[in-house]
Amino acid sequence: MKKILFIIFFLSSSLAYSQSFYRFRFEEPWSFSASAGASQYYGELYSFWKYSEGVQPDWNANIAAHYTFGTNLRARVDFSYIKMSGQDPPSDPRANRAIRNLNFRAQNWEATAMIEYYLFPVKVPNIHRSLWNPYIFAGLGMSTNTPKTQLDGEWVDLRPLQLENNPYEKNIVVFPMGLGLKYKLNVYMDLTLEGNYRFTLTDYMDDISAFNISEFYLDLVDDYVTGNNPDRLRLAVRNPDFLDDNGFPDVDKILKNGGRIRRGSGLEHRYDGYMTLNLGVEIYLSPDIWDNFFFRNRVNEKAFRFW
Repeated sequence: MKKILFIIFFLSSSLAYSQSFYRFRFEEPWSFSASAGASQYYGELYSFWKYSEGVQPDWNANIAAHYTFGTNLRARVDFSYIKMSGQDPPSDPRANRAIRNLNFRAQNWEATAMIEYYLFPVKVPNIHRSLWNPYIFAGLGMSTNTPKTQLDGEWVDLRPLQLENNPYEKNIVVFPMGLGLKYKLNVYMDLTLEGNYRFTLTDYMDDISAFNISEFYLDLVDDYVTGNNPDRLRLAVRNPDFLDDNGFPDVDKILKNGGRIRRGSGLEHRYDGYMTLNLGVEIYLSPDIWDNFFFRNRVNEKAFRFW
């Protein structure tokens, strides 16, 4: 009888141990992540590469779903909230932009789909994930495009005003790509660090594209003089040299100048872009995630303790 009880106890203990260890052998294809960090716009009001203008960061937040489908490959869907801005005052003097006195800010929503390629295999049991795993990624997405600037103390939506007589879309296509690094915190969680640059197909994320206003200044002046839409000229021309003593556009100076008032770079092939640098966590959806140390059911746990 004692031998039978011993065998039953031994088999039960072995089975319990095997089951507790077997949970780490699952390959978990699904995971979710959340991150936040700095965002930086690149365009007519900021140039990091050509001039020494420092960094002018805003912030962003991101959530994502990941799915492992290859030895080193994962698919990913992101949803982000991104703030960005640009202004002339800190411009490098060599850029000759500060005198324009232009600025903008935007609060955009972005959705993207991407493919990630990892240096080390990711289609492995959770317990076998690499401690460090760098990766690259690229994809396609959409973002809202909502540039605004201040006028008389209020933030004005610039897109409907069409300051350059060139309408542009409220939603734009983006091409995200970049580098990332993951650090394994435990069986269920990674710490992530990622730099993501978005290329776009628009030069109007900051509402500026034309080199000067010579091609459309007469329309701006007409809207101002007739009172049809005076804000268009006020927002297009903010250079102090072309304002009167009250800070309003000096129409005579603008007409005599022929509209040769600096606005942007005028390069049609040069589109705007933006970058994010984020720190976050990624959680793998294991079948027993509710039993691990982070989500443990304390009530049921006590019923099975023998010490």
